[in-house]
Amino acid sequence: MTEIVSEAPVATGPQGKIMLVGIGPGSFAQMTHRAVEAIAEADVVIGYVTYIKLVADLLEGKEVIRKGMTEELDRAVHALERAQAGKKVALISSGDAGVYGMAGPTYEVLFQAGWTPDSGVPVEIVPGTSAINACASLVGAPLTHDFCSISLSDLLTPWPVIARRLEAAAAADFVVALYNPKSGRRTQQIEQAQYLFLRHRSPQTPVAVVKSAYRRRQAIVFTTLDKMSECEIGMLSTVLIGNSNTFVRDGLMVTPRGYANKYDLQGDGSAREGEKRGRSLSTGLLGWMANLHADFAEGISLTQLAQLHHLPADYLELVLRTPLEEEETPGADEAEV
Repeated sequence: MTEIVSEAPVATGPQGKIMLVGIGPGSFAQMTHRAVEAIAEADVVIGYVTYIKLVADLLEGKEVIRKGMTEELDRAVHALERAQAGKKVALISSGDAGVYGMAGPTYEVLFQAGWTPDSGVPVEIVPGTSAINACASLVGAPLTHDFCSISLSDLLTPWPVIARRLEAAAAADFVVALYNPKSGRRTQQIEQAQYLFLRHRSPQTPVAVVKSAYRRRQAIVFTTLDKMSECEIGMLSTVLIGNSNTFVRDGLMVTPRGYANKYDLQGDGSAREGEKRGRSLSTGLLGWMANLHADFAEGISLTQLAQLHHLPADYLELVLRTPLEEEETPGADEAEV
């Protein structure tokens, strides 16, 4: 691996630039205008060999530096060296450069080299469509409510850390996107992720496995949590696991936003009894706090309340010490549904 430079020399001559470009899935139709523009502007394009192939039609007349899968720091070092030499460099990532992409490693290299935003070469991050967004768009609307992404790659992250994150996300009922779910050498991670989720989710929880979204060998499989690990899954796959309300209908995976909690969706759409349009749910923060105070006043212990709500006792103690307040009616331009 190329040695990281210890100091950033004072630039002389033409000023270079590093552009951290997210190319989305790689399809030209899915790239942003600025991503295409940045690659056109660049003198040098650096990237993982597969990503370079995806944008091959945009690289005529440019210096191209191809790197392997585990050579992220090398890519960043080469980008810095070329930029210090006065070149405009496009360092490309699939998806978004800031989501499991090259933005983080590049800033690590830059800071280690003594770079600062005011004194070093300019750096621009060009956002792109991440795999979680691309895959979601192909299967329906699975991310309409709270979600998170977790990488199953343990090349740089200890497995116990990953397992704790999986456990927490499963227990919290997030919709979850699993990145890097399986490779030729990493075959057990997806099975252990499945086990952790089954501790908290129904076996029939909807799951979508999307391979090569918006690329030539795109493939989509709908399955359930108990069958998830039986699917053909690889490094080009993203696995979307629904929450307790996610459903699949007519080939579409949908996670409700929660409108049914407040409105009568089968009738005229009016607010349910006890609910008001533009106000928090009766079980929202203020309503829940009022109920908590009432239950505690009636003699339900802190320990019992913690078990009832599946929340830490010290948090509930903090809530009980917080004075109740009346919810304000929002203005016309502040109302939420």
